[in-house]
Amino acid sequence: MKIRLILHGKAARDPRVREAVGAVRADGHVVEVRVTWEAGDAGRFARDAVADAHRGAIDCIVAGGGDGTVNEVFASALGAEPPESCTFGILPLGTANDFAHSTNIPVDDLTAALRLVVEAPASRIDVGSLNGRVFVNLVSGGFGSRVTVETDPDLKRRLGGLAYVVTGVTRFRELSASQGRFRAEGFEWEGSFLALAIGNGRQAGGGIVLCPEARLDDGLLDLAILPELAGDARLDAFTQLLLQGAAAVESLQVKTRSSWIEFDSHEALHINLDGEPVKTRHFRVECRPASLRVHLGPTPLNGTA
Repeated sequence: MKIRLILHGKAARDPRVREAVGAVRADGHVVEVRVTWEAGDAGRFARDAVADAHRGAIDCIVAGGGDGTVNEVFASALGAEPPESCTFGILPLGTANDFAHSTNIPVDDLTAALRLVVEAPASRIDVGSLNGRVFVNLVSGGFGSRVTVETDPDLKRRLGGLAYVVTGVTRFRELSASQGRFRAEGFEWEGSFLALAIGNGRQAGGGIVLCPEARLDDGLLDLAILPELAGDARLDAFTQLLLQGAAAVESLQVKTRSSWIEFDSHEALHINLDGEPVKTRHFRVECRPASLRVHLGPTPLNGTA
């Protein structure tokens, strides 16, 4: 197999990456590496790789980095219209690696993760599109999105997902609920809410499972809304959401599943698009079914993942 690894610059000196590349090359495969230096490099390298795939020079494009790198590489490659023969892989090198975790890619063994590309068949997965911007995993919004943006990176490195809880509790009384109106197939809801999640994948924020029933291959997106609550119930529900995921507040949530979701508000909403912060008063999210062929871990698309 001929592999193009697009590697985040911060990971270029990681000895585990060199070991993984060396091992797969020793197995008889070609691995070419492109290392990012500045903003936009990952997208440019992905588009170049698609052009090479059309010439038959590349079989698989691998994103080496965290969830943001995965999203940039996959979205840019998709926009360049890869050939049917081109597949995609992930070398998980981020702090959270939410998408890799949820799809059973071995995040603690980079050699195994890269070998997965040459040993596991590629699965067709959906992607989402928010106002035309592609995302692979999950969109979150409201207070939860503000917390993920404003959590100190050093605190995340030391505490992992618990860092969001610490930040959320500390800042809770400073940040107000959001207002808005949601529409989807056979669904409409309007009101104040603390958090929202739109999942193609299941988890974000360092392992917080926000859309536990989401599947990557069903042609649908899962919407979960945590409405505003009064008094101590507000802080308790949000803390439980950060600590235990959506299952801990299931009885409080408003949920639906749809191929498209629209949101409107009179005030700007903070959202997080696979790690990228965005502010908007209106969005339309659509599912693009079976858009990419990706090498994932065992049974990643069903309820056992």
